[in-house]
Amino acid sequence: ADLLPLRERFERERERMGDDELRAFYRELMSVEPRGPVRDEPSELAAIQAARPPGPRELGFTGDTAELRERILGGLLGRAAGCILGKPVESWSRHQIEAYLKEFGEEDVVDYFPYAAEGERELPAYILPARAGACRGHIRFVLRDDDIDYTVMGLHVLSTYGFDITTNDVATAWLRQLPYGRIYTAEKAAYRNLLRGVTPPDTAVYYNPYRQWIGAQIRADAFGYTSPGRPERAAALAWRDAALSHVKNGIYGEMWVAAALAAAFCLDDVRDVIAAATAEIPRESRFAEMVADVLRWSEEHADWKSCWERIKEKYGRLNPTHTLNNAALVVLALLYGEKDFSRTIGIAV
Repeated sequence: ADLLPLRERFERERERMGDDELRAFYRELMSVEPRGPVRDEPSELAAIQAARPPGPRELGFTGDTAELRERILGGLLGRAAGCILGKPVESWSRHQIEAYLKEFGEEDVVDYFPYAAEGERELPAYILPARAGACRGHIRFVLRDDDIDYTVMGLHVLSTYGFDITTNDVATAWLRQLPYGRIYTAEKAAYRNLLRGVTPPDTAVYYNPYRQWIGAQIRADAFGYTSPGRPERAAALAWRDAALSHVKNGIYGEMWVAAALAAAFCLDDVRDVIAAATAEIPRESRFAEMVADVLRWSEEHADWKSCWERIKEKYGRLNPTHTLNNAALVVLALLYGEKDFSRTIGIAV
């Protein structure tokens, strides 16, 4: 709310501003100090770890190689299934999705989306033809998507540089393997900064207003898959990746997901997995507060839609691509999905 006058001024004046004026205005925005209590939200790994609550840093995976392979394959296929399930309706509101499904006699997301070409019937919203390949009856393979790109990229980075990767290693891999036209928001800003000669961790903050958005969180998978039963290691690997483009809660999102994946190899109760993951991020952070909020609200509401309303009430003002509101929906889906895979990803979408 304190920034609204500055935003309004920017909207009025940006058309007439030259580059120098825009840069000066950006510096003015960057100088705004937060009001009220300042959160303990460090971006450096040692400081993050010092601000964590106690937790199970290592759980001890006891399965054999065959089980490990099966679990990782299940995670990877689940990642692909969830991505394709949601791809046709990316950026749609929940109400648009429900209205679309209603036209096909369906109420909730229980399968891949039906597809109808524009003009075929009166629909409140249309799935783009380019995304028809992610719809029921049209799927032949997993369509390319930046979410999946980063799962592959994470595995590539680890196989190339080993488990002692640095943020600079991640940067090198991006420049060699990722086309600039296939990346977005914080990643595109960090990539642009690299091309300008900016080095990490400055790549995350120099002209990068997206640095607490969800881009890092979608990059977590490989670090969790390759750290079975070791949430602390998974989170530390994820930090090295996230620090290229994100700060604070943007980093915590990737650390949290990586730690959750690592913990899920050993813990059967979803709440235990959530607790182990949350133990890898600062206890006083807005991310930790969000997790506590959703856990508490899930105890107060029997159905996920009521809990979703509570999330929207508190976090709905954030950009749809912010880390906090997106991660809240992950927690929501895990809790109300009750380990039913189809129900869980359906709720998330």
